[in-house]
Amino acid sequence: MIPPPPTILFALLSALSWLTVVGAARTLRGGPYAAFLAVLLGIHALSSLSVFPTTGAAWPLIAYLQLAVFVHFAALIRPSLRGSLYRAAISVPGSWFVAVVFLSVPWSIARAMGFHPWGAWLPFALATVGLVDSLWASEDERHLWLDGAVVPSLQRHETRGAHDPRPLRIVQITDPHIGAFMSVASLQAICARAVARDPDLVLLTGDLLTMESQRDPAWLAAALAPLKAIEGRCYACLGNHDHEALDTVKTALAVNGITLLVDDMAVAETAAGPVEIVGYDFVWRDRAAHMQSVAARFPRTAGAPRVAMLHDPGAFHHLPEGSADLVLSGHTHGGQLGLLRLGLRGTVVSALSQVPDHGQWALGTARLYVHRGTGHYGFPLRIGVPAERSLLHVHGLWREATG
Repeated sequence: MIPPPPTILFALLSALSWLTVVGAARTLRGGPYAAFLAVLLGIHALSSLSVFPTTGAAWPLIAYLQLAVFVHFAALIRPSLRGSLYRAAISVPGSWFVAVVFLSVPWSIARAMGFHPWGAWLPFALATVGLVDSLWASEDERHLWLDGAVVPSLQRHETRGAHDPRPLRIVQITDPHIGAFMSVASLQAICARAVARDPDLVLLTGDLLTMESQRDPAWLAAALAPLKAIEGRCYACLGNHDHEALDTVKTALAVNGITLLVDDMAVAETAAGPVEIVGYDFVWRDRAAHMQSVAARFPRTAGAPRVAMLHDPGAFHHLPEGSADLVLSGHTHGGQLGLLRLGLRGTVVSALSQVPDHGQWALGTARLYVHRGTGHYGFPLRIGVPAERSLLHVHGLWREATG
């Protein structure tokens, strides 16, 4: 007979780890971050106490994972990029276990109320699927048709039509979030593959870093280095996390010949024809006034197609009518938690907000494409919403521009 897991010992380990990490955060980084960790790790520790007794003979592995969680967050008190061995032994398994415990909250509440709920294994299975979604992404090609229809309200809008003889080919890189799940080498490989696909444009739509990768500009510069081979075809806008290390981002983009557009416009000469590119800055407030101001400063050139980079798709509905044909966004990570793996569109973002979460949308004559993200951040895993590495073929862009 297998002896029961030592729950009291696990509780003591969790409590001691919590006190140590929160205390170190208070001493080394200050009260606000310590309070954040106190709440986050406190909820995690309490919920994990309900999960632990159900793990049977696997309890030594669960104890290790619990330690990995606390070591991971302790290391973030002094954030820095860690090596592949550390990520494989600490960051990735720790993140997986945080996701398991979070997903187990309904079961933990049920057990606390005296019930014996079915399916305690389900959070483990979902988090394992999420680990695959978070670490691997297949490359694909997507065709976007600009059909010219006037769409009166913001909605999903996917159309099909004849292929242009020479569509505009775009690789979008958004939200790589160099850190625990996206190493410098991984982003380097993604950029190298983007160059190999020989696109007309590579557009970076923000959130290149996490707090782990902000310290040294050399990390991001090295990750983006393959794009220097197609200098003149690469443009970027800023995301919210880029403002946390603005000089680092600007330096890394500049050394690789990537044009940063901050409420600015450039004309790109492509093999498909000239394209106006507008990059909107990320702002938290007064987004309608901000977008109207930028559009007014850069009026359309007759007959010229225009592509806009806008990190947050939640601001798309503020875009003045006629100021762009196609808008490329990121920010949502495709919804990050959802049912795309099952062939359904629903995500946490679409369930809780009206923000476009992934795919093609429309309002008026403008079209929006929300990329699912090259990486992710925030919630520790993607679940049911895999990362995206696509080559976009944009049809009808010149027809739209010329009417």
